[in-house]
Amino acid sequence: MSVASTSIEAVDWAALKHAYGTADDVPAMLRNLRHPEKAADAAEDLLTHVHHQGGGVYSSAPPALPHVIAAAADPAVAAEVRGELLYLVRSLAHSGNTAQPRFVTRGWADAWNLAVPDLLPLLDAPVAEHRTAVAHCLAEAHGRADEVIAALRARWDVETAPRTRLQLVDSVGALTAHAREQRGASLDWLRAEMNDAVPSVRLTAAQALRRALPGQDAVDGVRAVSDVLSGSEPHTWRPEGITTGTVVWAVGLLGDAPDAVAGATRELLGHRDPTVRAGALRVAAQALSRRRSAVADLLPDVARSLGDPEADNRLFATRVLGMCGHAAHPWADALAAMSTEADEADPRVRAHALWALSRLGDPRCVPPLARRLADADPGFALHSSHADGWWTYELSLNDVAADLGAHAEVLLPPLRARLATSAGLDERRALCQLLTAWGDASAPAIPELLALLDTDAVVWALDALAAIGPAAARAVPRERLRALLEAPPPNQSFAPRSLAVAYGRLTGDREPALTLLLPELEGRYGQEGAAVLLGELGPAAAPYVGRLRELLPRHPHGWLPLRVGEALWRITGRTDEVVPALVSAIAPFAEEGGAYPAVIDTVELLARMGADAAPARPVLRAFLDADVRPVRHGTWRSVPEDDALCAAAHAALLAISVAGAAG
Repeated sequence: MSVASTSIEAVDWAALKHAYGTADDVPAMLRNLRHPEKAADAAEDLLTHVHHQGGGVYSSAPPALPHVIAAAADPAVAAEVRGELLYLVRSLAHSGNTAQPRFVTRGWADAWNLAVPDLLPLLDAPVAEHRTAVAHCLAEAHGRADEVIAALRARWDVETAPRTRLQLVDSVGALTAHAREQRGASLDWLRAEMNDAVPSVRLTAAQALRRALPGQDAVDGVRAVSDVLSGSEPHTWRPEGITTGTVVWAVGLLGDAPDAVAGATRELLGHRDPTVRAGALRVAAQALSRRRSAVADLLPDVARSLGDPEADNRLFATRVLGMCGHAAHPWADALAAMSTEADEADPRVRAHALWALSRLGDPRCVPPLARRLADADPGFALHSSHADGWWTYELSLNDVAADLGAHAEVLLPPLRARLATSAGLDERRALCQLLTAWGDASAPAIPELLALLDTDAVVWALDALAAIGPAAARAVPRERLRALLEAPPPNQSFAPRSLAVAYGRLTGDREPALTLLLPELEGRYGQEGAAVLLGELGPAAAPYVGRLRELLPRHPHGWLPLRVGEALWRITGRTDEVVPALVSAIAPFAEEGGAYPAVIDTVELLARMGADAAPARPVLRAFLDADVRPVRHGTWRSVPEDDALCAAAHAALLAISVAGAAG
C-alpha cells in the first residue's frame, strides 16, 4: 500500500473520530512526525488519541495507518520516534484482532491487510530494536499469514540479534494457526527449533508451538522445556538475563502438566541464585492456588524457604504457608519462632508469620498480636486488598485477626485503648470492622463504640454494636439512635441506609430501613439489601413474597439469587422453590471454576436447609472431589476461599445426611 495513494489532505478527518472526539487534529499530528522538534510529541499524541487504551479501533485509524508506517520507515525520523510508531501499529493491529467487532471501525481489517506489505521491508531495518518491533507487528497479520511467515523465516536465516530472533520465532507461532500453505512447514520448523542448542530459542519455540496448536497436547514441547529447565542455567533462558518473571514464564511453558511443573519448581527452589528462588516461589504459589494436589507436591519445598537467606524470599514463603492454612500445620513451630524478633529480624516476615499462625488457629499468634496492637504502628494495613497476583502487599488487621474472636479477652484491652485514642477514620473503621467480625465477644468494647456515635465512624460503630447483639441494644438509648437517623454523617451517601439497618437490628424497629430500602426492591439494581432486610423480618414480610419470587430467577448467578432465596426461605419456610434456584446458581462453578464469595455463602445457606437441600448433593460432591480448585486462581485468597468452600460443602452434605437419617 503506497502512502502516496491517499494524501493527508484527501481525507475528511472532521468526519472521523478518535478517543477525544473529532479527528480533525490528526493531520497536524501526522505532518509533525516529519519535524524533528515536534515528532516525539506527535507520536505520543497519535498513540493517546488514535489508540488510547485499546479495546477497539477508531475510525481515524485506517487512513492514519499508511502515514504512520511511512514515517516509521523514514530514516530521517528519529529512531526512538520510529520505535513509538511501530508500537502504535502493533497496538492497533492487536486491538483489531482481539476487540469485540462492534468496537472495531469498518474498514480496519482491509486497511491493515493493505498495510502489511509496507511493513515487510522493515524486517531488514538497520536497527535491531526496529526489526524486533516489526516482527511483533507482523504477528497480527492474520489475513496474510502465509506471506508473512515466509518473510519471517527468510529473515531468521540472516538475523543475528538474539531478541529479534526470538520474536521471529514467536511471530511464526502466532501466525501458524491462521496459515494454509505454510502451516505444515511452520509446525515442522518450530519443532526443529525446539532442538536448537540455544536455550532461549528452544523455550521460545515451545511457546510458539503452543500458540500454533492452541488447546492441543504438546508433549514434545513439555519435554523440550523440561530439558531446558533442568539442563541449563536460568540466565540463558532470555536475552535480558534472569528475573523472577523469566522463571515464571519459563515454567509456565510446561502448561497443564502438573508433574513436570512440580519437578521443575522443586529444583528451582533450591537454586543458588536468590532471584531464581524468588521466581520459583511465585510459580509454587500459582500452582498451589490452582491445584489441591500441589500441596503435597510443593508445600514441603516451599517450607524449606522459611530459612532462605533473603528476607524477601522468607516473606514470600511465609505468605504461601499462611495461604495454605491448615495444610501448613507441620511447620507451625517454625512459624511461631519467626513471629519473634529473636528468630526473625524482618518485621514484615514477623507480621506474615502471625497471619499464618492465625490461619492455622494456633494461639501462639495471640500474645505477639496483642503487643503489636499496643504499638504506635502495629504493622498491618487498615484496608484489605483483594488484588490478583503475587505481590506481597501489607496484610490488614482484619486479615490477621478476624477469626480470633475466641481470644478477645487477650486482644480487647489493647484494641479498646487504641479505639479510644484513634484520631483517623481509616483506623477507627478497621477496628470497628474487627469488632463486628468478633460479634458478641466484643461486648467489653461497648463503651468505646458508644463514644464513636458522635464521629464520622458512626456507621461502623453501629455495625459492631448490632453484631454484639442484646448487650449492646440495652446500652444504647433508642432516642440517641433516632437522632443519628435524622442527622447521618455528611459525605457518606451510604450512611442513611446502613444506619437504618443497624438501628433495626438493635431496636427491632424496621420501619426506617423499610422506608429507605423497599423502593429499591422495584428498581433494576440494589435489590439485595432489601431482600436481606425482608429475610430478617421473617414471616412479617409475607406481603413482599410475590416480588421476591419475581426476582429469584432474574440473575442466574451472584448475590441476588442468594439473598432473595434466603429471604423467601426465612419468610415462607419453604425450600421447594428456593433450592433449585440456588443449585442452578452454583452448579456452573463446579464444572468451570471461578467460584467467588457468593457461591460459598450459597453453599452455607444450603447447609442450613438440611435434608431439603438434597438436590445439591452432586454439586457439593463435585466441589469436594475436584483437584483443580473451583475458585479463582492466582491470588492469595484462592486457597482460603477454597477452604471455605470445602468446609461449607462438607457441612451441607453432613446436614443433608443427618437430617435425612433423622427423618
